Amino acid sequence: MGGTDPRLWSEGRIENIRLQTDYVQRFIFEHLDIRGRLVCLTGAWTRMVEGRGYPAPIAELLGHTTALAVLLGANQKQDGASGGRITLQVQGSGPVKLVVADCTADLKIRGTAHHEGDDPAIGEGKLALTFEDLASGQIYQSLVPLEGAGMAEIFRNYLERSEQRTAYLLLRADGAALCGLLLEKLPGADERDADGWNRIVHLASTLTLAETMDAQPYDLLVRLFHEELLRVFPLHAVEYHCPWDPGKVEGVLRGLGRPEVESILAEQGEVVIKNEMCNHEYRFDRAAIEAVFT
Repeated sequence: MGGTDPRLWSEGRIENIRLQTDYVQRFIFEHLDIRGRLVCLTGAWTRMVEGRGYPAPIAELLGHTTALAVLLGANQKQDGASGGRITLQVQGSGPVKLVVADCTADLKIRGTAHHEGDDPAIGEGKLALTFEDLASGQIYQSLVPLEGAGMAEIFRNYLERSEQRTAYLLLRADGAALCGLLLEKLPGADERDADGWNRIVHLASTLTLAETMDAQPYDLLVRLFHEELLRVFPLHAVEYHCPWDPGKVEGVLRGLGRPEVESILAEQGEVVIKNEMCNHEYRFDRAAIEAVFT
């Protein structure tokens, strides 16, 4: 292929495309039996944390959780699933009470964190991994103990213990961007190259967040794994999706019933519904309540 790096080729045509900044990129090392996924978010991530005022350590923790949710959500995209949602929820006894992020099969994200101060310590708790089939309503959940220093180590321990998979997970985040890199060692990797896994993990560990922000995924992977032959798959775009939906909130109020809503209105002068996940606040005065129940 003229004009392309001989160490990297893509399934399908290689085209000149605009700079992609919110994506998941799947890839495989052709001669090593190692596969990977790379997620990099800027615009989608900043929209998710906009107006929330998270201290830097809390934003980093939520960013790590979000990156991991997208890496897992990309599995649904790979398998052709539709209508599913992956949710990661961390509950702890420390200053961070709750961190939750989810990703749909079409890679729409949202998330939030509840915390006291700027200490990112979670304390004792658990990580819940939930898959919800939105079409059938079925829910599958796994509970993971918080064993490890940070989300990457916690989830890596889970993969090794529950699924007997050797994996490497790198997570980086700040208030402007996040990235995640997941590598999985396939069963025949050691037979093909006894040092291959160690070599790839060493190179992966050098990735910085700054490197991911202004680079095309192809260029980034070639630069990071400069002596390896890579096959990359089509990019998948990621977007933040938490629409303003007053109709749904009005349905909640009708579900409470008019007497209950009227009592809140009489006591507080208005009814306020806060959607913590989307950082939306819905306010209903008397005229709005009359419209809801008319």
